[in-house]
Amino acid sequence: MIGLTGGVAMGAAAGARRTQSSFDAAAARVHASDLFALTRVFNPTIGLNTGYDAAVISAIARLPHVKHVETQVGLNTAPLGPDGVPLAAAQGIAPVGSLDGELFDQDRVVIAQGRLADPRRADEFVIDTATAKLLGLHLGGVVSFGFYTNAQSLLPGYSSAHPPPPARRITARLVGIIGVQPGNAVRDDVDANGNVPVLFTPALTRQLLGCCADQAVTGIQLDGGSRDEAAVEAQIARIVPKGLPFGSVRLSVFKAKALRTIKPEAIALGVFGMIAGLAALLIAGQMISRQLRVGSDDLAVLRALGADPAMTVSDGLLGIGGSVVAGSVLAAVVAVGLSPLAPLGPFRRFVPIGVHADWVVLGIGPAILIVVLGGFAVAAAYLGAPHRTARRSEAAVAPRSGIARSAAVSGLPVSAVTGIRFALEPGAGRATVPVRSAIFGAALAMIVLTTTVIFGASLHTLVSRPALYGWNWDYEINGGGGVGDIAEKPVTKLLNNDSYVAAWAGYYFSVLQIDGQDVPVMGGSPGALVGPPLLSGHSLDSPDQIVLGASTLAQLHKRVGDSVEVGVRGTATTRLKIVGTGTMPAIGIGGVQHLEMGNGALLPYTVIPAASRNIYDLPEPGPNVILVRFRDGVDRTEAVRSLGSIVTTLGGQANGGSVVPLQRPAEIISYRSLGTTPTILGAALATGALAGLGLTLIATVRRRRRDLAVMKTLGFTGRQLAATVAWQATVAVATGTLVGMTLGIALGRWLWDQFATGIHAVPHPTIPAPSLAAIAFAALVLANVVAAIPGRIAARTPTALLLRTQ
Repeated sequence: MIGLTGGVAMGAAAGARRTQSSFDAAAARVHASDLFALTRVFNPTIGLNTGYDAAVISAIARLPHVKHVETQVGLNTAPLGPDGVPLAAAQGIAPVGSLDGELFDQDRVVIAQGRLADPRRADEFVIDTATAKLLGLHLGGVVSFGFYTNAQSLLPGYSSAHPPPPARRITARLVGIIGVQPGNAVRDDVDANGNVPVLFTPALTRQLLGCCADQAVTGIQLDGGSRDEAAVEAQIARIVPKGLPFGSVRLSVFKAKALRTIKPEAIALGVFGMIAGLAALLIAGQMISRQLRVGSDDLAVLRALGADPAMTVSDGLLGIGGSVVAGSVLAAVVAVGLSPLAPLGPFRRFVPIGVHADWVVLGIGPAILIVVLGGFAVAAAYLGAPHRTARRSEAAVAPRSGIARSAAVSGLPVSAVTGIRFALEPGAGRATVPVRSAIFGAALAMIVLTTTVIFGASLHTLVSRPALYGWNWDYEINGGGGVGDIAEKPVTKLLNNDSYVAAWAGYYFSVLQIDGQDVPVMGGSPGALVGPPLLSGHSLDSPDQIVLGASTLAQLHKRVGDSVEVGVRGTATTRLKIVGTGTMPAIGIGGVQHLEMGNGALLPYTVIPAASRNIYDLPEPGPNVILVRFRDGVDRTEAVRSLGSIVTTLGGQANGGSVVPLQRPAEIISYRSLGTTPTILGAALATGALAGLGLTLIATVRRRRRDLAVMKTLGFTGRQLAATVAWQATVAVATGTLVGMTLGIALGRWLWDQFATGIHAVPHPTIPAPSLAAIAFAALVLANVVAAIPGRIAARTPTALLLRTQ
């Protein structure tokens, strides 16, 4: 039992640690860059007539703290159809080529099918899954590509359906399909895209540098990792050409988002490990106590024969100590055996899966088991030693149960009354039976099972109810990429007259400085009818208030009721009072910093500068997005069609406007990668708890063999003996179930509240009554099945054999 339950606890703890470090493992496996910098772009209007500059990249490579650099370049190319014209489906695809190994050895792409192209061959390429499907390409197929010069890309007809003839045509074979990359594994639905669409080899890319490269992005590995990011960024800004829109992307930013995404899985495993560890200690402690009581009669004989207290105390400890040590070693083996189930989360696909020994857990876990259980065994042996219990036994009076007395006068059959007494009355002296251990074992099993079921059901509820993670509406009308405007006056009239719409509200997106920190914000009107759900305080009631995500509140070191300064860098700020915290949705502008669970702010739209609210200088400006909640009971298909007609009426489709369904945060998307691991761990823990309960019941019934023999002598039939045992098991387990489920529900609710608060979701624990009822029923059935075995043995054993020592 120590090996099984302790191993599950240690396995869960090791899995939590491996899950928490899975991003670092994935980044190390692909040799990820610490920084990505745009080092060149073809743009004659600012004097940049080439898309690649070797001198700039060489200068960056010589900077202090820079360990290694490699570069990828964008290429003016498209797959050609049989008529030599670019495929229409290829519009908007931006192929890249590796110059010196970038994406091949540094920031290496992950291949889902086939293999990575040979960097020495110019006639091989790889493509990502979505692009292959879009273009109708298959592994092993040969594709003709047209490459265009930078000068051709400036011609008026270049982006039309019939561009000029390509400067060069190359035939290449598709040898691999690119899977999701580690940097994109934690993208939410706002940032749904982002993979490398088409990747060409260095052998081909070097041939095209002088004609067809329109930009260069350099991956930079640093000696000190994120510690030197800011210093190197400042130096790069002085090296790149003037007028180039410098922008770097930090690996630490990806890591921060990854850690927020995998945090729920790590916490869940840690909580499960804590429950399993507690169960291991309690189950093993109960069994140790029972084992010591089994030998109490022999110890009393030894004491009578002259054994001193030290001998009687230590007599049973050697075997128990050996069991504890052996069980702790077995627990370590079980934990290692469970290691292939970890890590959980989106980075599992990027790290080697196999047997893994976490020596920190394997060192601390067995030590805790040995120290705690060994200490408990010593204490129990001392307290139960004959020289301490003799006087208590002589003076002991068998306690009587009020429930048993009530049953005796209620007219129940004698077998029922006897079974209830067996379950609730321990007796006294040598006839004492540890009835409390059976009740305690049932309660412990129910606490473990109930807590686990409530946690799992609450997790399912969170994933299936978008309002709990910030999406507190049905659909949104998006003006186009989160930056387009929706004409306010026309849309107001159309939505107010739409019979499907119950409420709506318009919002603007931006990134503002809040107390000097860049924070993504959504600006709305005070008193808006639709908005993110709140965790504390209240929403906007006046133009001088702000609601923050819980993570943002913590980063600013503020509390509800404090004030913050909000504005654009270098301009005057506005003082706003923090009136609440909210569960921020995944919403905003794709590809840049936007609101996420716990991160962001809700504030009055007037705080966002007017130019930022209308970046296209439209004559009829309006919000970037409108959040819509439908009336109850409406046909949702028709309601969505109605919103689509509104977008068409406003002409928004020409600017990318659309009706957008649920956009899930990365944390919720990552739950899909959990697989069967929670079920396997939960089943193992449930098996341990139920096995402990079964062994306790068997031991308790066996201790009643003398009583059963007496009952048989007094005339009990085999059926009555079986009924007595059934009543004993049923009452003990029913009592433990009532207590255990009550405590388990309270514990499960508390643990879920802590978990939901930790990931900044709305706490909403779910108590699945049918599942709990099924567990209670199964426990009662199990109790009767398990207890019937020793009961039948006792009933068939000759009475004289059982009573010969009396």
